[in-house]
Amino acid sequence: MSAITEEAILAALRTIRDGERGDLVALGMISGLQLKDGHVAFAIEVDPARGPALEPLRRAAEKAVDALPGVLSVTAVLTAHRAAAPPARSSRGHSHAPGPGHAPAAPAGRGAIDGVGAIVAVASGKGGVGKSTVAVNLALGLAANGLKVGILDADIYGPSMPRMTGISGRPTSHDGRVLEPMQHHGLKVMSIGFLVAEDTPMIWRGPMVMSALQQMLRDVNWAPLDILVVDMPPGTGDAQLTMAQQVPLAGAVIVSTPQDIALLDARKGLNMFRKVDVPVLGIVENMSFFCCPNCGHRSEIFGHGGARREAERLGTEFLGEIPLDIAIRETSDGGTPITVADPTGPHAAAFRALAARVWEMVGTGDARRAPPRIVVR
Repeated sequence: MSAITEEAILAALRTIRDGERGDLVALGMISGLQLKDGHVAFAIEVDPARGPALEPLRRAAEKAVDALPGVLSVTAVLTAHRAAAPPARSSRGHSHAPGPGHAPAAPAGRGAIDGVGAIVAVASGKGGVGKSTVAVNLALGLAANGLKVGILDADIYGPSMPRMTGISGRPTSHDGRVLEPMQHHGLKVMSIGFLVAEDTPMIWRGPMVMSALQQMLRDVNWAPLDILVVDMPPGTGDAQLTMAQQVPLAGAVIVSTPQDIALLDARKGLNMFRKVDVPVLGIVENMSFFCCPNCGHRSEIFGHGGARREAERLGTEFLGEIPLDIAIRETSDGGTPITVADPTGPHAAAFRALAARVWEMVGTGDARRAPPRIVVR
């Protein structure tokens, strides 16, 4: 098999024309080109107004590159750079330019994902609090409770679900358009980590991240699912706003550790979801305490009870404590999280109880309500 080069990829993309305007490379529409062991990924930058109509162009570009000798897989995404919007007009005819902190109006075409019931985000205000570990064990707890469950790894820059679920390989597609999710431990899983090598940095700008998220939401055969758990990246940026705008989130679970600095950032994450009209289901205190496996002595390394107090102060539910335990870390790193590695143990019981409470809150009622409309004021 011959080795593929970037020059060969660009030559193939020069054969794809955007109407009478010219070819994709000459027009400067190709960005973020990555090549690793025969796997190719790139973005096609388009005018946001033309985005939905250019899906055939994206497929043609993928097909042209896929035909090259040495190419094993191709992933192309459409990404839009939005021009400055004209000032919004109030009912009195006065224009209002958006001020700092105001989100743009939500795009058209939002709505539920076919065949998917509730969608729940697991989020944190900062990294390092064990959010992904909580997310995957929450998903596995929901599955252990008898539900059809999927998990979407929305952390484009630091995907962890391939390793945590013990899944390797690449997703397939029966029609060249819709991806089949990867499956293990009774979960359907999708992550950008399945499409690029584990050590490949994702040097993508915000619009490219949002485009990739939308495709992992809409162009994946998720159905049928009772619930989709979304492992959010830390912080309050593009990914969070994209999720709030694009799908009807049934709620968000906030993960924090007990110390004040983590709770400060958790508070920001919680308030972000409230500002975009996503219900906050509650706060989980992770790494709440440590019990010595030899003597049983309990140490509260990061303090204790801070998340419970914060939940009370903010008027949301405290969803429980997860201890700092080497078994939780080892099983997650090993691809068989504690909920399936030791299903009768106390840690699995804690995650199943968390799952039961989350499903109690989102499994009925307004779990499929319309997504919030984010407006400029």
